[in-house]
Amino acid sequence: MVSINPLDLFLWTFRRNETDVVKLYTSLSPIMQLATGGSMLNFGFWSKDHPDPISAQNNLCVIFADMAELSSATHVVDVGSGLSSPSKLWRDTYPDLRLYDVNINFKQLTYTGQEKNIEFLNSTSTKLPFVNNSIDRVLALESAQHFKPLSDFISESKRILKKSGLLVMAVPVVIESSSIGKLGLLKFTWSSEHYSFTYLKELIMSFGFSISEEKFIGSNVYEPLAEYYLKYRSNLKESISSNYAPYVEKILCKSIQKMKKASEEKIIDYVLLKCHL
Repeated sequence: MVSINPLDLFLWTFRRNETDVVKLYTSLSPIMQLATGGSMLNFGFWSKDHPDPISAQNNLCVIFADMAELSSATHVVDVGSGLSSPSKLWRDTYPDLRLYDVNINFKQLTYTGQEKNIEFLNSTSTKLPFVNNSIDRVLALESAQHFKPLSDFISESKRILKKSGLLVMAVPVVIESSSIGKLGLLKFTWSSEHYSFTYLKELIMSFGFSISEEKFIGSNVYEPLAEYYLKYRSNLKESISSNYAPYVEKILCKSIQKMKKASEEKIIDYVLLKCHL
């Protein structure tokens, strides 16, 4: 059984520095694997044709890849690459891609071992190990909310991208008109920065990027995810509780329910952004 000190969990979530995020994901990422039966770590894009976690997660990767125009790219950097399942999906779909998976979490980078056309780089998002004007796409699939300071990641993306390159991001956001206080439990269990969409958009544009496409997909993310979890909670609870203390699943369930409510009340959303220089 995975042992997590509740105080450590609180401090990791409250402070949210790079070391805390690494420890948090090392300890809690297996929950996503237990709940889904796969190795994707994103929330997924759910629909009637994608009603289960693995299908929804793959669907989000496909939609994201289409927005990023990966069919016309060669050198692609995936920053905050998790367990590299998205990169493997993109590599298999677009065989000419050369992918560079950047992750500060070394344990996650070693999860799969060597992979064709994927290079694993243990580095921070704010100091990307690439020369100027050398990359076709910089991707941040449900990871940019952890980058601190986010401005350094945006600046580094601009530096390494070719003039024809794209920065594409999938980010959970807070709606500008909503008070942070309305997040309630999520203020503590949403283990990332709570960026508003307006702040995010203005920050990106301040570095000379234009945003050519934006998609708000929160209703296809939070609500169906929560409905699935609640529908199958009995089995999921048993699986999670066999590896974690019971309180972990209880906090997870309450957080998912709050996420659903916050999405329905338009307090939070989830945005896909396509940015070019």
